[in-house]
Amino acid sequence: MFYVADSVMKTLKFIANLIPPILSRKKTSTWRLFDDKDLRVGDTLCFVEHETGREFATAKVISVREKPLGEINEQDAIGQEKFDSREKMLEAFRSHYGNAVTMGTIVKMVDFVLVSKEKQVA
Repeated sequence: MFYVADSVMKTLKFIANLIPPILSRKKTSTWRLFDDKDLRVGDTLCFVEHETGREFATAKVISVREKPLGEINEQDAIGQEKFDSREKMLEAFRSHYGNAVTMGTIVKMVDFVLVSKEKQVA
């Protein structure tokens, strides 16, 4: 965990292929299941590469919505990577969260803006 002023900065991990779209501001949303961080509007987040633990950005939460996975529509997917079908979306979430994920599982859709990017080391 990281500290900002007198509060703890929450950390979110991303797989490597999502980092370029985040840094270029094409990806401005993340969908999380079983939110153990209690993500809320106004939270400052430290973005970390899942595989290496390297910090790559800091962001601020600007919107949080929740709905069942099976009710997600195109409007919800703005700023989010696209899936070819609902089945592909379910497969992707099951690969990250396990087979307990169903179309009824609640998704927390978190919109963010980048506050800073970490310096890239060659």
